[in-house]
Amino acid sequence: MEPKTLAFTAIAIACTPFAALIFWNFILPLLFRIFALTAGSAFGWCLKKGCEGRRSILVRTTAESEARFREAKAQGKDGGNASSDDEGWENIDASTAGTSGNGEKGDRDWDGIVGFFHPFCNAGGGGERVLWAAVRATQKRWPNAKIVVYTGDHEVTKDNMLSRVKNTFSIDIHPPTIHFIYLTTRHWVLSSTWPHMTLLGQSIGSVFMGLDAFSLLVPDIFVDTMGYAFVLGLSKILFPDMPTAAYVHYPTISTDMLDSLDPKKSVGSQGVNAGKGVGVKGALKKHYWKIFAAIYSWMGASVDAVMTNSSWTQAHIESLWGPRRKQRGKKSPIAVVYPPCAVNEIERAIEISEESEKRRQKYLVYIAQFRPEKNHQLILQSFAEFVKTGTPAAKEAKLVLLGSVRGDDDSRRVYTLRLLVNELQIKDQVIFQLDAPWSEILQWLGKAFVGVNGMWNEHFGIGVVEYLAAGLISVVHNSGGPKLDIVIDVDGQPTGFHASTTSEFADGFEKALSHPDPLSVRRRARLSSKRFTEEEFAKKWLTELEKLVAMKL
Repeated sequence: MEPKTLAFTAIAIACTPFAALIFWNFILPLLFRIFALTAGSAFGWCLKKGCEGRRSILVRTTAESEARFREAKAQGKDGGNASSDDEGWENIDASTAGTSGNGEKGDRDWDGIVGFFHPFCNAGGGGERVLWAAVRATQKRWPNAKIVVYTGDHEVTKDNMLSRVKNTFSIDIHPPTIHFIYLTTRHWVLSSTWPHMTLLGQSIGSVFMGLDAFSLLVPDIFVDTMGYAFVLGLSKILFPDMPTAAYVHYPTISTDMLDSLDPKKSVGSQGVNAGKGVGVKGALKKHYWKIFAAIYSWMGASVDAVMTNSSWTQAHIESLWGPRRKQRGKKSPIAVVYPPCAVNEIERAIEISEESEKRRQKYLVYIAQFRPEKNHQLILQSFAEFVKTGTPAAKEAKLVLLGSVRGDDDSRRVYTLRLLVNELQIKDQVIFQLDAPWSEILQWLGKAFVGVNGMWNEHFGIGVVEYLAAGLISVVHNSGGPKLDIVIDVDGQPTGFHASTTSEFADGFEKALSHPDPLSVRRRARLSSKRFTEEEFAKKWLTELEKLVAMKL
């Protein structure tokens, strides 16, 4: 072999690992992305063409419904689901509406279609309050826009849906401009469909739902309010120019979840998967979660505007999606947009004064569904330890567990908790209030002294906000949203206490119930709760959505 050939061969062999590294990490992903975008865009074009007829019908139906609505209003009739809120439907306060990207209100006449992906929109929980508050804010900001909600609630008509929204959340939705697109593939995201590898299975199932949605109607702006990152990734593959937004209530997977698998880590004893990363099965679970986290990050990084419900969620989404978002040139920062809570309603219903202070009793209330992660067991054990101290506060105290029971699993869990109450010998000081209506919850908030939260890393904590609004002194878990966003100091003074262990909770109960000036804490708590009103939510929501409308102008 000639010297030149030999030298060339040696150089080629030496460079092979580097060439393979470059190919695997840069060239192959680039080729895959080019192929995905090319094939995806072609398929997306076909989907758009296929639903042009439905889009035309929707636009025409909206115009006809709006005309009938205005005619009925002019004649003094109800107009279907009209309310007093509709009287000034287009008179938007500038502070609520916000401004568009260029600081002008020139986009007010924008009349495109905003699609909200929320397959369980009739569930009636905190996530649905976010959805409907967002829909109302969007309708008011852009009165000519059409709103589409993709849902799997086939059994509920539009009138019944809007009526429930009004009764459950006191939110008036303008009927003519909202439409429901009914999906037939919602069963693909149920945990029962995927008994194994549930995270990945549900995410793949959400892709089937996304294809179902886009085959029915392709909107101008696509918003996910349930946490289906894979659908958002799919939308960018199919429609690269369609602006997207995500409201993330909690990350599908987080670094805390991964760390909780390891019993040696600081959080290895926390959460429903605590310490399950040992052995062969545990090692496989770790690798599976890491691979899933990488895919989840890739999908989520495509979103144009990302909103999270708390600082805790923001930090985790930033760590997962942030690096790839920067690589893709996403300049909009991940924003914290606190969910709208019933702060104003509670403030109207519950008085905080020297007179009302006399009616407060030594009740500690814990508002939470009877699910494993809510950790009722920790609160019961902490309360038992507190009772054993025998202090004056402990002798008078009673713990009230307020929560809904969704099915047999929850019923069995309540039975187990009742057994624990007997075992801890605190039966006479613990009250179970199952499936209590909102009116009854308000009564408890009005006469209770302390609000309790025992969940580790709760992503936000609407119940804790309700404690603040009602003026309760909070004793909450020293983690997640309750620690970082909700139970924080006001003017350097506390609104409650944080705890992690049974002893810390017991000490917090004692401090709260024996506080020398509880009224001052209650007033600070209510003042702090005003950060979580629907008005504050609307302002921040519109700030983010205006960025997407600007992309369409």
